[in-house]
Amino acid sequence: MIRDWSYHSNQAVFDRVGSENVIILGPDQIVLYTESAEFISQITMRKDAFPKDLARYGLLTMFGHNVVTTEGAIWRMHRKVTASSFNERNAAYTFAETVEQTKGLLSYYFKDAAKDSTDTIKTLEHGTMIWALNIIGYVGFGLRLIFPGQKLPDDPKLAKYGRLDAPPGYSMSFAASLGGLLERVVALLIIPAALLKRLPFEFARQAWGAKENYRKYMEEFLADKIDEVRRGERERVGMDIMGELVSSVYGEKQAAQTGRKLDDDEIISNAFIMTLAGHETTANVLHFTLIFLAANPSAQRRLQKDIDAILGDADPSTWDYEQTINALIASHVGACMNETMRVMPPVTVIPKMVSSTSDQSIMIDGERHVLPAGLSINILTPSAHRNPRWWPTRPSEKTGKPTDLEEWLPDRWYRDTNKGGASDGNADNEDDADYGGFQGSDTSASLFRPVRGSYVPFSDGPRSCLGRRIAVVELAAALPAIFQGHSIELAVDEWASDEEVARMSVEERRQLYRKAQEACSTQLERASAIITLKFQGGECVPMRLVKRGKERFLGDPELD
Repeated sequence: MIRDWSYHSNQAVFDRVGSENVIILGPDQIVLYTESAEFISQITMRKDAFPKDLARYGLLTMFGHNVVTTEGAIWRMHRKVTASSFNERNAAYTFAETVEQTKGLLSYYFKDAAKDSTDTIKTLEHGTMIWALNIIGYVGFGLRLIFPGQKLPDDPKLAKYGRLDAPPGYSMSFAASLGGLLERVVALLIIPAALLKRLPFEFARQAWGAKENYRKYMEEFLADKIDEVRRGERERVGMDIMGELVSSVYGEKQAAQTGRKLDDDEIISNAFIMTLAGHETTANVLHFTLIFLAANPSAQRRLQKDIDAILGDADPSTWDYEQTINALIASHVGACMNETMRVMPPVTVIPKMVSSTSDQSIMIDGERHVLPAGLSINILTPSAHRNPRWWPTRPSEKTGKPTDLEEWLPDRWYRDTNKGGASDGNADNEDDADYGGFQGSDTSASLFRPVRGSYVPFSDGPRSCLGRRIAVVELAAALPAIFQGHSIELAVDEWASDEEVARMSVEERRQLYRKAQEACSTQLERASAIITLKFQGGECVPMRLVKRGKERFLGDPELD
């Protein structure tokens, strides 16, 4: 009954009952909670035997059905169409756009380029949200969105979609409507539209306005795309998810297709769900990675060392995707982002169920178990990611606990110990059909390869996140774009002014920064999930971006 108990209790519940699988009996439902890699690998690979619990996704149909809210043959149709945009060519587009938007993020906070550091940032999450939104605007819709203060590119499309103010006929800009929609999505999903429209509260007015403006933008954008496709004048920019969806229905390929096709509402809904899935999740992972790097100076120094070795001082705009992406993912860049997604997975619960048509059997520790039809299953990602049975672990040097799995330690990804016990190959009755999308691993072969089912930040199997490769590419581009020329430190304003810090001895600075590290650790424990795992209610970890060579704390090895 405790919210986010799998994140906050770590292994306590499973240790207490002595099992990796816990069944809770309620008055109207039986739910199985699991952290077992062996179990998770089977239920994620057997799509038809263990489908998604669609009753828990029905709220995501505010614009129509989509690839997330469907199953069976209808899902296959949605998946086939949406998967076509997720390929390596578009990953390269994403890499280049991420570099540009990360430069915009730095400029957003470094308003005075002559200064050695920014003022204290209490809105870093706000910045990463804009960053992620701008990337999605480009790769998803072909629209170059900008940070406040940047100059709008000379592009006729942006006269409507890229401007920061509301064009005629709208009450907010496209970016504001999309951002407001994502920010208020919980209210939009839970509160009936007829009631939301009439509630006399500011949040309700903003939520309703964002939804109506976004729908109007999308209907006009859809009409423009349909016209382009019919005239054979479609301009391919970035991934252009909307363009791909429209082409599947109105383009040349549609004549050869048989069976049901997407309708206009489903096109808009799939474009929305791709935006929802890729916005807050990626923004939060970048946000938390920056926090962890600020709190762990040695990891940040090693990250910068690897970035220097791979990219040197080359201008980020010249970085080549094909030549650098694999090296970055195999370096401390990959280790840091993998470790953040292990400790702070964007989604804390992945709901599944046993097929309603028949009982299903699974193998656990060599024994076959039968699960009744209709049984609800919750995959607990925080628990699976911290389960010492499946992960190489050591006694904690910081806390003295028998395991260090609660700690953010990127070096973990260089350990070569494989805990074993669950096959990394095919699960029993695995569905090995090709449903499109990226087919490779989420981690580099040069780093530690978790046992299948023990690391599922993007889920796994046929229903895994379509955009997982795009998310990894975004993070792998953003971190070097930031840390090639900058460092990040925890802010210490709460305890000392800049003048006081300047007069401190080395030991006094150590004690001061340790206070900030302890406060950071406490704040991270307060994260919670509504849709994704993040800080709620304006909570934050204050930080400062610093030009490399101008750090006040990071050079001290005693802080590691």
